[in-house]
Amino acid sequence: MGRAAIRAIVREPDMVLVGALERDQAIGQDAGEQAGTERLGVTVTDSLEAVIAATPDVLVEFAPGKVAADHALAALQAGIRPVVGSTGIPQEEIERIRDLAARRGIGAVIAPNFAIGAVLMIEFARLAARHLPHVEIIELHHDRKRDAPSGTAEKTARAIASVRAESQAAASPAADASAEELVAGARGGVIEGVRVHSVRLPGLVAHQEVIFGGPGQVLTIRHDSTSEQSFMPGLLLAVRRVSGLNCLAYGLEHLLGLR
Repeated sequence: MGRAAIRAIVREPDMVLVGALERDQAIGQDAGEQAGTERLGVTVTDSLEAVIAATPDVLVEFAPGKVAADHALAALQAGIRPVVGSTGIPQEEIERIRDLAARRGIGAVIAPNFAIGAVLMIEFARLAARHLPHVEIIELHHDRKRDAPSGTAEKTARAIASVRAESQAAASPAADASAEELVAGARGGVIEGVRVHSVRLPGLVAHQEVIFGGPGQVLTIRHDSTSEQSFMPGLLLAVRRVSGLNCLAYGLEHLLGLR
């Protein structure tokens, strides 16, 4: 994702790459060459301090979990706007980022998924949940993804749960507590009453199905990302819009006018 982001950023006439942070064999090499584009004269470093010293306006962050939160907090302390596409960030860390961004009046974005189609999938699921309360989520990702379930699946489940809390018509014991699992975990995990199943296989990129069931009918809402390019329009949108914020926007839907 970091390399795809570099390739997208350098194509934009209103953006300049000033630093690149990595913790592997790319350290000391040119960021553009590592990303598969032209030489940029930006050396890959493993020092967040060196990146901050380059005084960027925005820090784009894809490190896993708490590392991303730590980087976002350091950026906010330095007056830099973080745009975070990582998943697996603990909720308490998200709240720390929210509090610091609000106290400093600096914009920040955390988006579990930058694919605009995935954001629309969640909104469609939110709408469907008002009328079809029985639902399960299947998310499928490549075998290198570290966290399960995905941040997108978690966000979808919580969006559905919020609708159930608001609407008596949507109230349902969807966790199916009476079902017997002959193999532990066979029915997936449960997030606020919504069952979530995770698949990890080579050949996959990022995919999710939200399956609603009702008497005599099934509604399936599915989104597929077939390459990292699906995330770039949303990422570039966030980079451009974050400067107009003075707090944390959690989810790309807030930048698309959906919330």
